[in-house]
Amino acid sequence: MRIFPVTAALLIATQVHAQQAADAVQPEPATQGAFEALSEEIAAAFKAKATRTPVQASDWMVAAANPLAVQAGADVLAAGGTAADALVAVQAMLGLVEPQSSGLGGGAFLVYYDAGSGELMTLDGRETAPLAATPRLFQDENGEPLGFFDAVVGGLSVGTPGTPALMQAAHERWGRMDWAGLLQPAANLAEQGFAVSPRLAGLVESDAERLARFPATAAYFLPGGTPLAVGQTLTNPAYAQTLGAMATGGAAAFYTGEIAADIVSTVRSAKGNPGVLSETDLSIYEVKERAPVCATYRAHDVCGMGPPSSGGLTVGQILGMLEGFDLSAGPGDAEVRRLIGDASRLAFADRGRYMADSDFVPVPAAGLIDPAYLADRAAALNGESALEDAAPGTPAFDHALLQADDVSIELPSTSHFVIVDAEGSVASMTTTIENGFGSRLMVRGFLLNNELTDFSFRSHSEGVPIANRVEPGKRPRSSMAPTIVMKDGAPVLAIGSPGGSRIIGYVAESIIAHLDWGMNVQEAVSVPHAVNRFGTYDLEEGSTATALEQDLTQMGYEVNIRALTSGLHAISLGETLQGGADPRREGIALGQ
Repeated sequence: MRIFPVTAALLIATQVHAQQAADAVQPEPATQGAFEALSEEIAAAFKAKATRTPVQASDWMVAAANPLAVQAGADVLAAGGTAADALVAVQAMLGLVEPQSSGLGGGAFLVYYDAGSGELMTLDGRETAPLAATPRLFQDENGEPLGFFDAVVGGLSVGTPGTPALMQAAHERWGRMDWAGLLQPAANLAEQGFAVSPRLAGLVESDAERLARFPATAAYFLPGGTPLAVGQTLTNPAYAQTLGAMATGGAAAFYTGEIAADIVSTVRSAKGNPGVLSETDLSIYEVKERAPVCATYRAHDVCGMGPPSSGGLTVGQILGMLEGFDLSAGPGDAEVRRLIGDASRLAFADRGRYMADSDFVPVPAAGLIDPAYLADRAAALNGESALEDAAPGTPAFDHALLQADDVSIELPSTSHFVIVDAEGSVASMTTTIENGFGSRLMVRGFLLNNELTDFSFRSHSEGVPIANRVEPGKRPRSSMAPTIVMKDGAPVLAIGSPGGSRIIGYVAESIIAHLDWGMNVQEAVSVPHAVNRFGTYDLEEGSTATALEQDLTQMGYEVNIRALTSGLHAISLGETLQGGADPRREGIALGQ
């Protein structure tokens, strides 16, 4: 494969053609189209995605949400870097070219397979609540929950960022290339400028009113009061300077000193909605190394993030409940969709009752994915119509437990990428600033998250505590589900997606498509979505999934046809590497 340096690619005049599909609920609409070729390989990758043909390689591969980030990772892998090295370069580039979804001001979860040791491990880079946070952080003077965007926009929603610390932690454990060199391509591009993508331009236009609220954010995304246009050259010297500081001082340069002081000042002085983040919160932040959560499905181990993510447990529960059913009739079969949909509803009921940051709340993780418990839950699926009620179960636990159901709101933004290096190590990482453009606060060239709004705005329900309530130092529950599927101790699939709480359904559906329906990874991430979380069956508009509407309605479901903008990226590992990128967004897979 010919490697086309990403910094040079953007000096070429390119035109980008795409259509933005409106999505009234999800703040990140779909992109229908492709970049003009920055290289022959990128052009071939877009063609493969359009024809549902996986990109194939024998040595290494990377799939991510923007071709420029993919190319940054490909350059590292071609030079002999590890998956951990490549993830540093990919994340640094995503924070520049896809700032609405992730960046230095956010958090991330990483599932990593180290080929050298054969160990599977997860790193928790989730944001933390400030030490000054109280249970009433998102309540008004009467103790009632704030409106969602009243809480989001401004400093109140900003948690301590975890992404820079996670990047360094992964590099220290599994990287071998020069740390500063991995940040340099993004820094160079920030100085030279890059062409604004259709997705970024469309999202800026749709969120212009909120982006205009704070001067630094408005100056970057709405120069002269006008939203950024497709193909416009955008520079970000402040971001280059931040990466430069991290290049010489490591993540500590972000969490202490001038950058930390500027973050805190921006949060605490946010006009109309100041927050409580402190320099102490930044200085004490730590990445948590945790064991993965693994559930058995079709003779595979499906492994993901445990708490504070609900992703690994809930995906595992859905698949575990489906283990005893034949799903081979495929995605167009209403009975198959009934089984998947109601398994998801039962899993989401458990999620709302039990799942939160296990450092603060006892979570019966083992009980939730125990095969006997899931078999008992699956008995409810033996009917012929939609479940009248999907209530939480009672998993085994070794402690007293009384929790009320959660009422938190989790809207989608986020990004996911997967990497396999030449030695067979695998990274599956989901990264976010939560809502599109996060808190809308920009400092030092990057946006700050609104991750604290993933907590329940209520702390109790009828006197019973809610597991995902706000507490100082606590990490809000997430639905991010970076996943590595193992068989006989070796990875066979790496996958994940953005999409708020629908992430769980997207990932479970794609794993079923690959393992049950025999689809290659590109077909699996492209399959029309049908997702059920709380009773309403969402069917992807403009897709063949809408043909299920009548049958599902007759089964007793309320059906909603709507845009379902996932951002799945996947790599399967076998005789060759095969990569797939979601056709709903701008990403691609590249390999050699």
